[in-house]
Amino acid sequence: MARYIGPKTRIARRFREPIFGPDKYLDRKNYPPGQHGASRRRGKVSEYGVQLLEKQKAKYTYGILERQFRKTFNDAARMQGRTGDNLLKLLEVRLDNTVFRLGIAPTRAAARQLVSHKHITVNGAVVNIPSYRLKVGDKVAVREKSKALEVIVDSLSGVSSSKYPWLEWNQEAFEGTLLVVPERADIPEPIEEQHIVELYSK
Repeated sequence: MARYIGPKTRIARRFREPIFGPDKYLDRKNYPPGQHGASRRRGKVSEYGVQLLEKQKAKYTYGILERQFRKTFNDAARMQGRTGDNLLKLLEVRLDNTVFRLGIAPTRAAARQLVSHKHITVNGAVVNIPSYRLKVGDKVAVREKSKALEVIVDSLSGVSSSKYPWLEWNQEAFEGTLLVVPERADIPEPIEEQHIVELYSK
């Protein structure tokens, strides 16, 4: 299964944001990577450069490579409403992202691995496809035999309810429910989706 496995702090420094989660190294060096570090003079980024960076940020944030990201964008473009908003909504209802949002895994990469290794069920059936799109009312749960996994127990310690309004979490059952498709205003990711739309519209 294709996924990015390169250095994550270097990517986070490029965007100056902890897109892969808390990063102590990024806190110390919050400037783009490179031989000359913070002292390097960087010219003004072109309009295309800004759009490309925004697309790359979204891809790295959600852990998706170009082919799948473009397919998701095309699906968003066919939906009613604003394409940029639709794109983020489709990314948010992916199974791996929902597992992360529910707190079952500490990062999206860990969530993707849990799904791939068949530790997660949807409506009682095992689903091992990270890109699986959830529908309103779907129930995402941890398999009974996986509830004792250290990564899951540690991630869920202190979690009693979902901090996202479109999700509901039942701690006793280790189960979450997608209540509604999130609105763009509720999605916390600092992504300028309009730049992505403009890039793909060229």
